[in-house]
Amino acid sequence: MMAALRRQPIGAALALMLVTLVGPALAEEDAVARGEYLVRAGGCFSCHTAPGGEALAGGRALATPFGTFYSPNITPDPETGIGRWTDAQFQRALREGVRPDGANYFPVFPYTSFTGITDKDALTIKAYLFSRPPVRQGNRPHDVAFPFSWRLLQSGWKWLFFTPGPFQPAPERSAAYNRGAYLVTALAHCGECHTPRNFLGAVRTGERLSGTPDGPDGQLVPNIRPDPGTGIGKWEKDDVMELLKTGTTPEQSKVKGAMREVIQDGLKYLSDADLEAIADYLFAQPPIVHEVSPKR
Repeated sequence: MMAALRRQPIGAALALMLVTLVGPALAEEDAVARGEYLVRAGGCFSCHTAPGGEALAGGRALATPFGTFYSPNITPDPETGIGRWTDAQFQRALREGVRPDGANYFPVFPYTSFTGITDKDALTIKAYLFSRPPVRQGNRPHDVAFPFSWRLLQSGWKWLFFTPGPFQPAPERSAAYNRGAYLVTALAHCGECHTPRNFLGAVRTGERLSGTPDGPDGQLVPNIRPDPGTGIGKWEKDDVMELLKTGTTPEQSKVKGAMREVIQDGLKYLSDADLEAIADYLFAQPPIVHEVSPKR
């Protein structure tokens, strides 16, 4: 019996040691898994991966009326990626559109929406990106003509069109609505593609989500307001969820272009609860009559 009693403290000590060692490892694994989910929701794979290239190593071209922009390497390579970035630098990039060297990002990087991402989600995204294998690949220079190529001018653009700040839930709304609002307006940044822009490239806030014939790479992007004639007003909630899972519309056509990539690399991985929250938010918006037709 005395031997058994002596073994009890030893057993307890071993159990405590295992908890001490395994606990942080499991927490880190959970953070990485959660980070991948958020990266998928944010569309990072589709924007930061060139066709046939290494995942998240950048080089994806985005044609705009101002020129062609190329996404940067966001793998943890210390020389060509973000491997030396601090938490503060990562958050400043997302929230303020500022690089670690203090230069402005161009608003093709959707920091105007990402500014609403929470501290926890931002750092969880960083944890996932830093868990990825580093890829040594230099960033391709943008092909943008003067004066739009001047990063300094972006300070004036921000002063005119950018309002930084975290997402603010509507206290009178349900948790599902606010989750959908957070996904649509901040993390998934749907308005960046589905909203008309002015001649300086800023979204027309009064027409948010009403579609545009001049979306990414000059593609037509539909009205996703609940107008029954020109938007998704005749759709059911399940129709929205099905489209975000499979890219299939109620008319059984398939989405193409950038939206197909966003779904395949990102949105189809979201939970049914999050997809339903997105649908709830979209159907709760005031309808906007806007027939989006191809440019002539």
